[in-house]
Amino acid sequence: MRRTWVASRRWPSWRQALAYVGAAAIIVVTIAGIFALSFFRRDVPRVYTDVEEHFKYGSIGSEANAGIPYRIWKVLPAVFPEYLPDRPGTGYERFGFIYESAEHDLPIGTSYREKPVGLVGLTCAACHVGTIRESPEAEPRIVLGKPAQAFDLQAYIQFLFRVGGDDRFNADVLMTAIRDDDPGISRTEQLIYRYLVISRTRDALIKQSELFTWMDIRPPSGPGRVDTFNPFNEFFGLEPGRNDVVGTASLPSIWNQSVRAEMNLHWDGNNNSVDERNINAAIGAGAIKGMQDIIDLPAIKRIADWIWDDLHPVPFPEERLDRKLASQGEIVFQSSCASCHALDGKYIGQVTDIADIGTDPERLDSFTEELVVFLNKTGEGKDWKYSHFKKTTGYANMPLDGIWLRAPYLHNGSVPTLRDLLRSPGSRPTTFYFGVDLIDFENVGFVGSGEYAESNGVLFDTNLRGNGNSGHTYGVELTEAEKDSLIEFLKTM
Repeated sequence: MRRTWVASRRWPSWRQALAYVGAAAIIVVTIAGIFALSFFRRDVPRVYTDVEEHFKYGSIGSEANAGIPYRIWKVLPAVFPEYLPDRPGTGYERFGFIYESAEHDLPIGTSYREKPVGLVGLTCAACHVGTIRESPEAEPRIVLGKPAQAFDLQAYIQFLFRVGGDDRFNADVLMTAIRDDDPGISRTEQLIYRYLVISRTRDALIKQSELFTWMDIRPPSGPGRVDTFNPFNEFFGLEPGRNDVVGTASLPSIWNQSVRAEMNLHWDGNNNSVDERNINAAIGAGAIKGMQDIIDLPAIKRIADWIWDDLHPVPFPEERLDRKLASQGEIVFQSSCASCHALDGKYIGQVTDIADIGTDPERLDSFTEELVVFLNKTGEGKDWKYSHFKKTTGYANMPLDGIWLRAPYLHNGSVPTLRDLLRSPGSRPTTFYFGVDLIDFENVGFVGSGEYAESNGVLFDTNLRGNGNSGHTYGVELTEAEKDSLIEFLKTM
């Protein structure tokens, strides 16, 4: 009798069923494993074809080891508004970050990398892009390479540490904020953030905060300034907290680097290698352990090549210049300033002893012989190993290119305008507001008093340690007419 199809069909035994399920599970796990392996190996930085865009937003490696997960970073100001500085703007603008356009989801000076979740880090532009405006009503003009006079790096760092130590830095609170910010976030990413990313970020912030307790016993740096080498002291175990030396200094301009080759760099002239100076900046003041292992040298070289010859300061507005007066001022400059500050000056790029220049010594004292030994071991076994750091006895004489954009003046930013710098120390302002971008065209600098400065700036007090405005008395003996002409000439540099 012919078997029918129904009669011939047989269900598998429980052993066979188990085998089928096991095989299916293996396939699923294998596929999931391949996906997970690919996901967790993902390491994709944002890069830009245009070098200026890459300077502003492209990775130099900082976010790979020291980045904040993007979705967390984005919602922190809304979740913890009480930790934001009392300054104009919203969110990260209150630290002085510059948002350029809707085309970019991040401000200038930040970079993005998928590793495996999105991470946000800092770039060179955070400290070396600023804005200027000709009137309170004018739109700000973005200037590449100038000191970021409004960016408060210390306040930003301390904000991250404070939120990391807050009990509300937890999965329930942050996931609610993240979903509100992006209702379309995938279920998978929600799980990753809830059970992995948020707790790890909190722990990392708490751990890193222990390396910055030295900030608590020093005056705040404020906008446009940074304590450059005390983080290195902590990194190398030299305990900056054992004393209260204040290493705060103004952020420098970075244009026209080729003319600075072989000059003594940093404010105290402690290194004459442009390459080492660039890498040192990329390491991020040595505050993050392992940072020297992940810096992106090709990306840094790309930026370094661009600022070597192609980045220049924007000129002072021609319509505001008195060329005849400036030509008279050039004569004053040659007789009073050129030996230290002209490109062909006898002392350009050299260090003037602190006993002669007489400016605040704290920044000089923060960099020690002991630190030199440790710094010159940095990069051991790498092509870029440091070897040029040295201890000096004063501050370096720098070129004055774009000097009208580099206020406030002296190494610590303690003098608001060039006209104030040509006054005797006792006649210079003891307090003023800094971190503003409104140009003082007459005195050359940024407006440091009045309603706009008070509403937009931060109070600078020269009585605080590291903020002294004494010294550099060169030119104070000039007549008022000579000072007027010299200032007019300095506008043209």
